[in-house]
Amino acid sequence: MLDALRLMFVLYAAVGVAVWLLYLRLPEAHADEQKPAVPLGPSRGIVWRLAALFSVDSFAGGLVLNSLLALWLFERFGMTLAAAGAFFFWTGLLAAFSQLAAGPLARRIGMINTMVFTHIPSSLCLIGAALASSLDVTLGLLLARSLLSQMDVPARGAFVMSVVTPAERPAAASFTAVPRSLAAAISPPITGAMFAAGAMVAPLVACGVLKIAYDLALFAAFRRVERGAALNRSAASEMQGVRRGR
Repeated sequence: MLDALRLMFVLYAAVGVAVWLLYLRLPEAHADEQKPAVPLGPSRGIVWRLAALFSVDSFAGGLVLNSLLALWLFERFGMTLAAAGAFFFWTGLLAAFSQLAAGPLARRIGMINTMVFTHIPSSLCLIGAALASSLDVTLGLLLARSLLSQMDVPARGAFVMSVVTPAERPAAASFTAVPRSLAAAISPPITGAMFAAGAMVAPLVACGVLKIAYDLALFAAFRRVERGAALNRSAASEMQGVRRGR
């Protein structure tokens, strides 16, 4: 068993090297395509608000990392390593599928609706899994959560790019990503402290509650912003069509 775990670390490193080699084969950007990056300007306020909300979401997600969730399953249900490996394989597969499904869904109902209307059921599934007494019910709810939990990721990035000017996009991407990473780094020690204190269910429930609060705040603050951005894009497209017609 120990040798197998060591082999997984080696395999992980090998995959990282393979990805690095693939990146090296990407073509260089042409000089005429490179545009100077600019700091946040007109979109500063909306980017700050988004960064604050995204940080809440990341903090909540950090409370239930896969490693901590596996520990919770081991402690609560005595789950074996083999069963946990199979379970997390399927959760990863479902999460990948959810990201692929996010694009068509966002085109149909909008990016904010995609983020909120899939995220809230996902959080409810997590809370239900935390309170369930049966391993089968818990795993079923966690699998349902995985099917929905990642649909907000592509929609989130696309939404940020849609509400800032093209020149601000690199700065907006950085400004919304860095606070998320910092917030996600804070929460795992809190989960560890809760586990040590015997409150094994608390991190899962807290994660679900915080994510639902984030979704409601995001919907209340930005559903009209997305509509305005869509109208602006439509007007710009019509203007380009008029110019081409001339």
